[in-house]
Amino acid sequence: MSFTTDIKKEIVQIQLEPCCEKAQLAALIQLCSSLSISGNGIALHVKTENADTAKRIWKLVKETYHVDGELSIVRKMKLKKNNVYHIKFQNHAKEILEDLGILTEDGLQERPFGLELKKECCAKSYLCGAFLASGSANDPTKTSYHLEIAANSQKHASYIQRLMKRFNLNAKIIERRNQFVVYLKMSEQISDFLRCIGAFEGVMRFEDERITRDFKNSLTRLDNCEVANEMKSQKAAKSHLDDIEKIERAGKMILLDEKLMDVVKLRKEYPEASLLELSKEYEKRTGVAMSKSGMKHRFTKIKEIASKITD
Repeated sequence: MSFTTDIKKEIVQIQLEPCCEKAQLAALIQLCSSLSISGNGIALHVKTENADTAKRIWKLVKETYHVDGELSIVRKMKLKKNNVYHIKFQNHAKEILEDLGILTEDGLQERPFGLELKKECCAKSYLCGAFLASGSANDPTKTSYHLEIAANSQKHASYIQRLMKRFNLNAKIIERRNQFVVYLKMSEQISDFLRCIGAFEGVMRFEDERITRDFKNSLTRLDNCEVANEMKSQKAAKSHLDDIEKIERAGKMILLDEKLMDVVKLRKEYPEASLLELSKEYEKRTGVAMSKSGMKHRFTKIKEIASKITD
């Protein structure tokens, strides 16, 4: 079962106040339904691939408007071969749309006109319904964080975006295949959205996976950094030994003063040690503090002497 399916299964269990029921139903109807007109009047057709979403719409319409629908299930023959749930509400479809503010004298609206969404609970319920209808979220174990809600028009997408901004969710909009997608990319924002719509179990799973993944990534970066530093130290050590050997072969060790001879002896004794380790060993033996940069400066002097020797 996908992360999105788990979230939807959780939020359909939330008990709503009457005002919130209409707010959520408005989002569900707007995002996954269409109208048809025949001799029998206006019919409302709902289409969704999520069983929990279909049950939620059926329940809200029945309890709020005392209207029964006609349910049919069609199995897709391509791709994932999911079930597609079709619900047809023939009776009182016009009254339902008008009551939800979706249909007015000016025609179908891009947002629930006249529906009270000033209350925080209603705004959250609308966003919850929008996610149920056309939302999805990447599994937190995947390589990128992503949550989105797809709308059929730019105006409706902008309306959803404004609702999200009321809860400090900085959503963006992108057009994709004749739809306008409202999306979040930041992990903290996705977590806040799930909390906003009441998916608290989803938040716990998301945060647990996110923290585990970020911790593993931090360890990997640390390991990579340590490996890189080790390789750098080994390369520097080999260069030091090559310079010392060149000076020795040429019989020019006499050119090195006492301070340089001290680090030559240390390097030959500890051929794989880092500059910091050599500095600490130098201080331990001589009682004189030696910084890493000081140790590096002495090896630079040795390299200069070696570079003047011609083979």
